[in-house]
Amino acid sequence: MSAFNEERVLTVHHWTDRLFSFTTTRDPSLRFSNGHFTMIGLRVNDKPLLRAYSIVSANYEEHLEFLSIKVEDGPLTSRLQHIKVGDSIVVGRKPTGTLLIDYLLPGKRLYMFSSGTGLAPFLSVIRDPETYEKFEEVILVHGVREVAELAYHDYLTQTLPQHELLGEMVSKQLKYYPTVTREAYKNTGRITTLIESGKLFSDLDVPALNREQDRIMICGSPGMLRDLKTMLEERSFNEGNTSKPGDFVIERAFAEQ
Repeated sequence: MSAFNEERVLTVHHWTDRLFSFTTTRDPSLRFSNGHFTMIGLRVNDKPLLRAYSIVSANYEEHLEFLSIKVEDGPLTSRLQHIKVGDSIVVGRKPTGTLLIDYLLPGKRLYMFSSGTGLAPFLSVIRDPETYEKFEEVILVHGVREVAELAYHDYLTQTLPQHELLGEMVSKQLKYYPTVTREAYKNTGRITTLIESGKLFSDLDVPALNREQDRIMICGSPGMLRDLKTMLEERSFNEGNTSKPGDFVIERAFAEQ
């Protein structure tokens, strides 16, 4: 059996000249947990050119969705950004990753800190009913450079709270905090700065980070991962992994593509 499925592109949405998302068909045999990533790509000269991508869509949906940056000279994204409906995409059959609520110890509050396309896995986590059963409050923080890069903003603020099955839980338990670093916006500044200053917590009307109550997932740029990991360890948070649950988990599978 091949390690990959061939899927067909269903939709493509260009958010900015540097950011796009797309949906594909989903082989019924593909199984994954919300928060997982898989290898996806294109066939180039009859060989698959692949990179790791978090799965945006929830594990119960019939299609797959992915969020990608555009890199002009990137081996894959220079090609991937030009895909059209009907094109073929290669999708790995073995999703994996550390951004699963199963890898966190029980807690009251779940934070998801993301920058750029690091938002992707959390879009599936916040559409998992189990997330709201395990945590009283679910806080999604998304940091970008420009307002236009706040992908899925309208979905998160308008569409998801109206969801037939999740709407009530989302409205009561999910807090979405977008922040921008290079333009004027209602929230500005890097995530690390907002944590250090305490502004994030005062804006959300929640206590400062507390290992007794808070659990954290992190996905984004290497610099953000490094800085947040340091900040959490200074506060005595312990990192979890696939074999031992902890107070926070980090996805390290991604680099600029």
